[in-house]
Amino acid sequence: MAKLRITETVLRDGHQSLIATRMRTDEMLPIIELMDKVGYHSLEMWGGATFDSCLRFLDEDPWERIRLIKTRLKNTKLQMLLRGQNILGYKNYSDDIVEEFVRLSIKNGIDIIRIFDALNDLRNIETAVKATKRYGGHAQGTVVYTISPVHNIELYVDLSKKVQEMGCDSLCIKDMSGILTPYYGYELIKELKKNISIPIQLHTHFTSGMTSMTYLKAIEAGVDIIDTAISPFGLGTSQPATEPMVASLKGTEYDTGLDLEMLCEIAEHFKKIKEKYVANGILDPDVFNVDTNVLSYQVPGGMLSNLISQLKQANSMNKYGEVLKEIPKVREDLGYPPLVTPSSQIVGTQAVFNVISGSRYKMIPNEVKEYVKGKYGKPSVPISEEIRKKTIGDEEVITCRPADLMEPQLELMKQEMKEYYEQEEDVLSYALFPSVALKFFKDRQAKKYGIDSDIVDKVDKTYPV
Repeated sequence: MAKLRITETVLRDGHQSLIATRMRTDEMLPIIELMDKVGYHSLEMWGGATFDSCLRFLDEDPWERIRLIKTRLKNTKLQMLLRGQNILGYKNYSDDIVEEFVRLSIKNGIDIIRIFDALNDLRNIETAVKATKRYGGHAQGTVVYTISPVHNIELYVDLSKKVQEMGCDSLCIKDMSGILTPYYGYELIKELKKNISIPIQLHTHFTSGMTSMTYLKAIEAGVDIIDTAISPFGLGTSQPATEPMVASLKGTEYDTGLDLEMLCEIAEHFKKIKEKYVANGILDPDVFNVDTNVLSYQVPGGMLSNLISQLKQANSMNKYGEVLKEIPKVREDLGYPPLVTPSSQIVGTQAVFNVISGSRYKMIPNEVKEYVKGKYGKPSVPISEEIRKKTIGDEEVITCRPADLMEPQLELMKQEMKEYYEQEEDVLSYALFPSVALKFFKDRQAKKYGIDSDIVDKVDKTYPV
């Protein structure tokens, strides 16, 4: 048995799960060189919500974050999370946008790209996988784990074989809700190891309180890599903590070889950062509560916070319990999608509307209609005629890969934002988050020229594209 490898998530999913992705680049940089010496398999530090958060809340260029961290590394690979054809947004983008995004991610310093589709529709990861391989990156194909009458080990093995056949360099089993139980996890990894030859990585969240045990059983079954977060940003709705896993395996055949003294020093650095976010109220202590309700509702932490926000806006927090009970019903109606971005938001919002309106499917968001039309991909189970009629009437349901219906968009994006162009990466920032990126560009130019950002777009400027 080769030593177990560990991906450290504190720079991405750790703080995304606990402090709404608010950690700043300058809080990360002082500790990067020490993290590089520990012996991690990789540092997950980009993708997910980090891109949006950098632009929207932190006034940071997300591309610069990669470059600044990369310059401090000699030994450790950088890893990111990509939502397949959704890239880092909440809808499908054209193939040329996906390919350009992957190219520039690798050019700026990303080594490993974990690519998933919320519906496990592998057609939606094909373009990103091919582009990753084309530009010299490591393509980690992903199968999203969920529980339903149709999701079983046989299905996961079949999906994983297809991931390997696509040419992916490794497989990730992504348990975003923390619902993979220890003994089921053991059986799942055992079967996967029998059927595929590429390395297998397991990702989970501590929400249910049992996932350190799930990791141990998966390790015994032969999993190659696990995701953990250094203790100040571990546990709760984040990943199991790094140091206890390393200590538990020390001296065994699964010994990670990671330096515990260095890990403790890294933890001290992030403990100070955590204290700051506790003091300013961004870190809610409730995120550390063990919540076994997740086993029934399968609601990830990010989805819960979104539901609470929607209910507060509607002055309906008293209906929170009803919404949690409605979520599994909507999920069944919509063909048992795994609850991960963007399908988690689609299911959650419809559940909120059903409860608040007092009548199921009286109010239907546009995203739900697009989902039922097949614009996000193929659900695990066909949607019933009754639900289809309620949501989209007699409108047509597509059966092709959704992106096949999209015209190339890259040149159009270049033209739309050309007056704010400073680097080729800016086009992608704009393509993913147009209004947020434009505000960022205007503020950037205001600082550059020493003028009020409100009048930046009134100044005549020309930038080469």
